[in-house]
Amino acid sequence: MKLKGRNQIKPEFNMSSMTDVVFLLLIFFMIASTLAKQLNTIEIKLPQGEGKTENRNTVAVTITDRGRFYINEDRVFKNNLETTLINSIRNVNTTSIVLRAEQKVSIQEVVYVMNIANKNGIKVVLAVNNL
Repeated sequence: MKLKGRNQIKPEFNMSSMTDVVFLLLIFFMIASTLAKQLNTIEIKLPQGEGKTENRNTVAVTITDRGRFYINEDRVFKNNLETTLINSIRNVNTTSIVLRAEQKVSIQEVVYVMNIANKNGIKVVLAVNNL
């Protein structure tokens, strides 16, 4: 006499829970990668102020307290700053820069960059830390 049980194990695999997990991971990594791109790649102490800069299609010009100039993450010498800045702006296809000057930078260095921008018709946004 053969007895059959009512609860038979079926070798099928349900994919619905796996697709839910993959979908949530996809959303997480999409949001994380959007937030990971930061303009502040060189650590400097910015002056305090109010306001917020959110435009990601700009070129960042950084001046450190040691007198070093950077365009985005690349170090540029002062005598090559204008040509490199103009080439960077053409590559990004924008008409504005974010000027990031450290707290102890001489105002002459800031004015030097602003004069280059003014001469070439480039808008300048000064980056500050929020209060």
